[in-house]
Formats: sequence, C-alpha cells, structure tokens
Amino acid sequence: MKILDKYLLKTFLFTFATVFVILFFIFILQTVWLFISELAGKDLDLILVVKFLLFSMPRIIPLVLPLSVLLASIMTFGNLAENYEFAAMKSSGISLQRAMRVLIIFIFVLSIVAFWFANNVIPYAEYKFVNFRKNIAQAKPAMAIAEGQFNDVGTYNIKVNKKSGENGNHLTGVTIHEKANNMGENKTVIKSKTGELISSEKSSILKLVLNDGYYYQDVTPKKYEDRAKLPFIKGKFKTQIINIDLSELNKVDDSKESIAGTNAMLNVSELRYTLDSLSKNLDNEIVSFSENINQRVGIKKTNPAVKKDLKKKQLPNELLSMYSNKDKVDILKMAGSNITSNIYSIETTQKDLKDKQREINKHLSALYEKFVIAFACFLMFFIGAPLGAIIRKGGLGLPIVFAVLIFITFHFINTFGKRLSQEGGMTPFLGSWISSFILSPLAILLTYRATNDNGLINFDAITTPISQLFQKISERFLPAQKQE
Repeated sequence: MKILDKYLLKTFLFTFATVFVILFFIFILQTVWLFISELAGKDLDLILVVKFLLFSMPRIIPLVLPLSVLLASIMTFGNLAENYEFAAMKSSGISLQRAMRVLIIFIFVLSIVAFWFANNVIPYAEYKFVNFRKNIAQAKPAMAIAEGQFNDVGTYNIKVNKKSGENGNHLTGVTIHEKANNMGENKTVIKSKTGELISSEKSSILKLVLNDGYYYQDVTPKKYEDRAKLPFIKGKFKTQIINIDLSELNKVDDSKESIAGTNAMLNVSELRYTLDSLSKNLDNEIVSFSENINQRVGIKKTNPAVKKDLKKKQLPNELLSMYSNKDKVDILKMAGSNITSNIYSIETTQKDLKDKQREINKHLSALYEKFVIAFACFLMFFIGAPLGAIIRKGGLGLPIVFAVLIFITFHFINTFGKRLSQEGGMTPFLGSWISSFILSPLAILLTYRATNDNGLINFDAITTPISQLFQKISERFLPAQKQE
C-alpha cells in the first residue's frame, strides 16, 4: 500500500469512527426515549436496563451506518479539497478515481460486514429483545403495571393506586377496564380493594388475583327502545382470577416502529422458507374459497349434452310467475338472505386474504432490506466523496447540512416505499429499492462533475441561454429604433 493510500485510509477511518460513535449515541438516546415508559418507575436494576439497551442497539445500525459513511466521505474529501491537497494530487497526475480506490475497497468490505450484520446479528438481537421484555415481565410482573395510571396490557386497561411487596406484586386500589369486543356490545369495569400478581417463568400467562371487589357490565338490549334505560349488570365477588397473556406486550402496532415484527428475527434462508410457506397457504386459501363460493351460489360445470337439452326448453320471461304469491315471498327472502350471507363471506375472506398478502409483503421487504443496507453504504460513499470534493468544505458545518438533507431524503423515500409496498401499492422489491434507484443518478452525476472539476451547479448553463435571448431581442428591436 502506497503512502497516499495509507494517508487517505487513515484520515477516512478516523473521521468515520468519530462520526459513527456520535451518531450512535444520538440514536441510543432516541431508543431510550421510545422505551422510557417501560424503563422508568419499574424497579429495574442497572444490569437489566443495560441488557435492554444492548439488545435494542443492533436495530440502530441500518440507520447509523449509511449516514456515517455519507458524512465521513463529505468531511474527508471536503478537507482534502479545502486544504488544496486534491489540487496537489491532480498536479501530480492522480485522479479522483485513483484517490478513491483504497476507500472503495474499504467500503466494499464494510458492505459485506453490513450484510452479515443485518442477516445474523440483527435477527438474533430482535429475538433476544422481544423475549427479554417478556422475561422481565415474568420475573418482575409488576413491571407491566405502573402506579397511578392506566396500563394497556392485552385486552385490559389496568390501574392501581399503590404497589407493595418485594417485587411490587401486592396491589391496592385496582381498577380494570375490559376492552369491548369487535361489535362493541359489552363493556366491563372491575374494581377491587386489593390484588396480587402471580407469574411463572415457564408460562407466558400472568395471573391477577383480585379480592373484595365489584364488576359492572353494560348490556345492549335487543329492542332499541330499551336502550334508553341504560341497563347494566352489577356483581360482587370475594376472589376473582384474571389471566393476562404477556405475549400481548410484544404485539406490533403498524403505525409505530417501536417494536419490529417477527420478520425482523429471521435471516435470509429463514425468510425464504417462511415466504414459501406463506405463499402456498395463500394460494390454498384462494382455491378453497373459490370452490366453496361456487358451491354456495350453485355454479357447477355442466355436461354439454345437458346444455343442449336446456336450450330446447323454453323458460318463461318471468320465472316468479310460475309460483304463488306466498312462494314468491319465501323465494325472495331466501335469495336476499343468500346474497347477504355471500357478500359477508366475500368481504371477510377478502380482508383475510389482504392481511395474509400484507404479511407476505412484510417478509419480502425484510428480505430486500438486508441487501439494501449493503448497497446503501456504496451509494452514500459515491454521493459523499464527490460532493465533498466539489463543495471544498470540511469540518462540521456545511457537510452536516448536505448529509442530513440527503439522508433524510433517502430515509423518507425508503420508509414511504416500504409502507406503500406492504399495503400493495407497489411491489416489495420496488418499495425497498426505490430510494436507491432515485439517488443512484445523483451519485453518478456528482462523480462525473467532480472528475471533470465542475461545480455543484453549472450556473453558466442557466445564465448563458438567458443572456443570449436578451441579446437577440436587443439586436432585433434596437436597429428599428435607430431607423426611426
């Protein structure tokens, strides 16, 4: 390795490491902020908090790594251009591509490491992270419930006035709101003086034992006029046991990215196997429903000979005229009931099929994202290095502005494409790669302009046609004025 290559590699590595540590610390603070409700006031010791953060750190790498490469590239090549080191290189016959050669090799190795990290470390960390949250709730069940506020746990909203005992298992002043079902017909409120949380490390069920309490349940009458009376059921109990599924703590809300789904816990081979199973399941579901609905509506394959016999028979223009009025009413009622039933079945199955297709799209996006992070390192380097050589500014001023704008654009397009592909608006492949496809021409353009010593924007290309236009106008009208 030549002296120049050593110098460039050393400068880039120092800048990259510094930027990576700073950005990683910033994103860790963001993670702490996202999960502050789970860490604060839950009587967790320092070791559990540190483990919690360690398992959540790997998910930050796909955000930090491309941004670090982009910012380090702009700062490194911006400093070289600002100090006229690039001018000295070019006067010695060293081009921009030759100066970037050793760093391209480093970025190539970094991309391989990034892919390995995304394929092995992140899925393992996600698995440990989700299970660690569940294990904390099993070892310290009181963690799932904080004092003085309603806690959303499974199908219940639980509020306690005070917790006591060694692990906070003994509760005082318990109020529970049971969530309404899908039809919204029943609502239940349970209040008790005391309670106790009982858990087992071998089970994901948290047992809540309530003592000396009441329950109130709203009742929706069948007759509409009786609803104005607001009837309800009230009961009293000495002891009541409620089982809470702790797996509800790890369920995902698609509108938030606080917890990754199970697709983030799988590597490439596991994702391909899962996708094959999901696709076969979806195809079987479609075939099964189509056969079922055909039988329900009476669509069957008929023999051609039978079709000829049917054509010979002349049917009346109005089939209902063959029946009495009573039979007509019964037939119409039956037809209406069948239509309503079939429409409900079709709508329900359609929703179920959309959910299954959405799950397939999520797994496909997770598969492509492992390759996107590797390509993003290359892309950000070929954007940042030429951009730094063009703007000729190092340090933490202008480079940060350009880096943040470019990365926000990349991340916004990537997130938008991924969300759109999960809902079926575009293919998962395009949704995952659209940000790379859009920014790749920018990388090519910047590399071309930096190689040819052109500025970031060629103002001459804009101002020259305008000045020529004004010149032609003046030449056309000025002579006419002189003749007058």
